[in-house]
Amino acid sequence: MLTEIRIEALGAISAATAEFGRGLTVLTGETGTGKTMVVTSLHLLGGARADPSRVRSGSARAVVEGRFTTTELGDGVSERVDGILEASGADRDDDGSVIAARSVSKDGPSRAYLGGRSVPAKSLATFTTELLALHGQNDQLRLMRPDEQRGALDRYVDVTGLLAKYRKLRDEWLTARRDLIDRRNRARDLAMEADRLQFGLGEIDAVAPEAGEDDALVADIRRLSELDALRDAAQTARAALSGE
Repeated sequence: MLTEIRIEALGAISAATAEFGRGLTVLTGETGTGKTMVVTSLHLLGGARADPSRVRSGSARAVVEGRFTTTELGDGVSERVDGILEASGADRDDDGSVIAARSVSKDGPSRAYLGGRSVPAKSLATFTTELLALHGQNDQLRLMRPDEQRGALDRYVDVTGLLAKYRKLRDEWLTARRDLIDRRNRARDLAMEADRLQFGLGEIDAVAPEAGEDDALVADIRRLSELDALRDAAQTARAALSGE
């Protein structure tokens, strides 16, 4: 769950920190500006597109930082969260919590951080949507993900065991399919190589080479290469004999 959020230079908020505990927390105010920025900050942590125009006037960047506790999660969520953190190289704090942050520059791209590591906004979104659900008129981040929709349906019809069996069999089928494709490709390559070699043998048979023919060919090549010199020598000898 989200236990703390810190907002700097976002819209009407210069700097603000809020801590959350178990149960219901209500944010109130005379206007909707501040509360809107709180919701905007949650969307930023959820991987939403960063809007540079939201950066407070006079500030170079806006920063949103959220502290999440990852204890007391369900087995499935806990495993997914651990996998996300491991894949991102993110670290937990000493108390086991994880800090997720988003920085929005007025003049440049936004940056996302998870557990002290710079990560793509998509990776940040994958983490936060496991622990944070934003409900609006037309917005529910988690249920917008196809994998979450399938997961909710699978849990509803209680097919966890069958799903695990299906995934195992599908992995085996995919492995066998890749192996079959590889074998077919290799068979095709070998057939093409056999055709090439067969064609070469046919060309050799058409020439009908004989034993010792190489030496005779070398002698012919040498003789023909000296033909011009022999012709010149013969003409010189003829001229000398005729007295010309």
